[in-house]
Amino acid sequence: MKTKPTAASVDAFIERVADPVRRNDARKALALFRKVTGEEPKMWGPSIIGFGEYH
Repeated sequence: MKTKPTAASVDAFIERVADPVRRNDARKALALFRKVTGEEPKMWGPSIIGFGEYH
């Protein structure tokens, strides 16, 4: 089975991170990856955040 993008919310996924330090780190990583890739994040499956598609 191939992992595919979903309509799930990246922000909701990050908000479910229990540890506030890890949650803040995840937000910083999202901002960095947005800047570097120029892409918006999408959930791929239930637990993968991806930026764009590369084949």
